[in-house]
Amino acid sequence: MTYGTIGLIGAMQEEIELLLGQLQNAETERHAGITYYKGTLHGRKTVLCKSGVGKVNAAVCTQALIDRFGADAVIFTGVAGAVDPKLNIGDIVISTSSVQHDMDVTPLGFTRGVIPYQEVSDFPADERLISLAQEAGEIALPGRCHTGKVLSGDQFVADREFVKKLREELDGACTEMEGAAVAQVCFMNDVPHVIIRSMSDKADGSAHVNFAEFTVEAANRSFSIVNEMVRKL
Repeated sequence: MTYGTIGLIGAMQEEIELLLGQLQNAETERHAGITYYKGTLHGRKTVLCKSGVGKVNAAVCTQALIDRFGADAVIFTGVAGAVDPKLNIGDIVISTSSVQHDMDVTPLGFTRGVIPYQEVSDFPADERLISLAQEAGEIALPGRCHTGKVLSGDQFVADREFVKKLREELDGACTEMEGAAVAQVCFMNDVPHVIIRSMSDKADGSAHVNFAEFTVEAANRSFSIVNEMVRKL
């Protein structure tokens, strides 16, 4: 499959700044409070944007990428907190699927993460994009890239017990605040996607120490993989 337009999303400025620096012939367009940068990256038609933090921002941004800009593949990049204890700060997680961990209707008998009365709640990433991300990861950051489930919720997780619960109940690799919304919108529109997250902290209460220090470094790591992916497309 050949992708006509690639949609690239980051939640924060640090996460798109490096990609924006590589975008050629950039034009800007603003929609629903979000600025979209249209141009080419390694000769590939690309639309880049900063979604803002949280699932609603991410969902609005993704739908606009698909509807207004014709994105037929979406890559979300940024930082996350590690849930899998084997992950270290600076490691990369490439999503196999994504779940909203704060979708919690357990009092009505639903498992955490399940969206009531909906067939799919665990949204799979695209196999080809996963493979491309793995190949790019081995070039950019050999030995530091892992695949796993991304957990998303509108909260900054910094509690060891909650991290343990997320790992036990949902088998998550990392937690962040946007990915599952991007994944759900892409799934609903039949558009392939993948999420690439660099671990900035352990989601265990040490984030106030780690997050600011490692956000720039983590964003650099995510950028190096996304940049290589687009080069290989």
